[in-house]
Parts: sequence; structure tokens; C-alpha cells
Amino acid sequence: MRLSDLQTPALVVERRLLESNLDTMAAALPGRRLRPHVKAFKTTALARLMADRGHTGFTCATIREVEGMAAAGLGEDLLLANEVLDARRLGAVAATGARVTVAVDSDVTVEAAAAGGVREVVIDVDVGLPRCGCAPADAGRLADLARSKGLEVRGVMGYEGHVMLVEDPAEKLRQTQECMERLLAAAADVGGDLVSAGGTGTYRENTWATEIQAGSYCLMDTTYASAGLPFAQALTVLTQVVSTSPQGWAVANLGLKSLGMDHGNPTIPGALVWFCSDEHTTFSELDVQVGDLLRALPAHVDPTVALHERMHLVDDDEVLETWPVDLRGW
Repeated sequence: MRLSDLQTPALVVERRLLESNLDTMAAALPGRRLRPHVKAFKTTALARLMADRGHTGFTCATIREVEGMAAAGLGEDLLLANEVLDARRLGAVAATGARVTVAVDSDVTVEAAAAGGVREVVIDVDVGLPRCGCAPADAGRLADLARSKGLEVRGVMGYEGHVMLVEDPAEKLRQTQECMERLLAAAADVGGDLVSAGGTGTYRENTWATEIQAGSYCLMDTTYASAGLPFAQALTVLTQVVSTSPQGWAVANLGLKSLGMDHGNPTIPGALVWFCSDEHTTFSELDVQVGDLLRALPAHVDPTVALHERMHLVDDDEVLETWPVDLRGW
């Protein structure tokens, strides 16, 4: 198959760029220093490439991801880095022999883990991002509660997500250290071996965590590309020009239903993107004809991937493989 054979819009991943990204990260964070976050790509075929490079523990964001990874034989060590109030599906996965750990940050989520048949937890700690996580001073109490329910407490996790795109290197390092001091204080009260944190944006700065939960590095997007990271934008969305105007604009057949838009418009190299609507992206300043194929760069890779049923591994114009995005959905 060639690119011209694909139905657009379509996720397209350049093999050489993907492999370069995977190798670069594997050299920086070998083996268990990296716990790749599958929410960024939601594809077990890609996760298997990471496992082949020695990353055999994975971070998940949904129960569906945990189930799919275990079913694909990638369940050696799965961390659901998210609070759930009904853990029965997780307990069922653990009963098959997969190792499943879930994040907890309250009495209620501890109770849910125990009731659902999960055997292992980490204490999720608020390190500065106003999202999930208990107060650092409460982490030890929650760990004690979890152990009283028969749960093994593997350690702590925290996410310094608000630091990922800080531009000044010294300021990013300072804020990362501040976040990790909170997490390490909680870890001293909690016990266990894991201090799980970080992401693509702080994988170099965060030397305090025992493992880094990076995921976007493998495919990348324009938001992270602006941060000067040593990873190439391997993923693009193949689109086709469906209309042109004598007034100077053109329209491609990708829009809100095929792009994660929370970080802004996609980039079409050489063009000025005006706006996106349900099925269309309107742009100018690029000489195109109806039928031309273009490759748009999404601003946020994670939700973009989740909108598609498959991604195509390519070498320039040649389609090498087609992978189902088999971890999407709930």
C-alpha cells in the first residue's frame, strides 16, 4: 500500500522517526527507569516495541488500557495511575496473573481497591498540579489504612504536569525539585520501593523519581516539539484537500472529530491554519489542488490518537503495517 491508498484522515507514523525516539529514550532511561504511559499512543503493537527495548512496566490511564495490555501479554507490571471507584475489572485482570497496581488518594479509593480484588496500590500525592493526589502529610495515614485492608503499598506517585512546558531550564529544574521534595517527604512516611513521577517534559530534570511515566516522546506533537526535546514528530494526520477557493483559502478533510484540539490548531507545514470545524480545516498560504495529500501535525497527540481506530506505520510513501489502536475506549 501507498499513502494514496489510505482513507483520510488517517494516523501516519514514520518508522524511522519512531524508532529513533524509542532508542533515544531507552538510552536516557534504560529498563525500569522508564514506565511508558500508554495513554499517549493506546496501541499494544507500539507498546511491544518498548518492551523489546527493556521497558516492561507500563503506566495506564484507564481500566480498558490495563485489560488490553494484559490480554496482549504485556501485563508484567501495570500501574493504573488514576483513581477508580469500582476496581472489580482490575481485580479480574490481576486474577489472570497480570500484576496490577492502582493509585489511591483517599479512604474511598483505598476501600474500592480492596473491595475490587486489587492486591497492590501506590499512594497518589499532590505535588502541585491541582488534580488528583492526597496532601503529602496524609500519605502515611493512607498507606497504613491500605495495609490494614490487606493491600501491599508499593510506594508513591505524583505528577508535576504543570512543570512540563516551563521554558526556562533553571526554573523548570527548580520547580521539579520542589515537587519531588514533596513527593519524597510523603515516600518517607509511606515506605515501599516506588517513587513514580515525571513525563516527557521533565524526563531529564527529574532525577529524584525511581521511574518516569513518559509517553508522548514516542510520537510527539507540536506542543512538546516547542519545548526543544530531542524527539522528532513521528506522528502526523494524513489529510486530503477537498476544496479550494479563488479567494485564496483551501480546505482539508480533518477537523474536530479527528484531532485533539485542547492545545490548539494543528500545523500544516507551509500553510497558515485559520480554523478547524467538525470535518474541516481551513488554511491559506499554500498552493494546493483538490485531491492533494497533506500531513498535518497535531498539537496534542494523546486525544488525537484516541479518536482513530488504527495507525499506519510508514516509510515515506510506503505503508509497512497497520496497527489497531486497540486500547481506545473505556
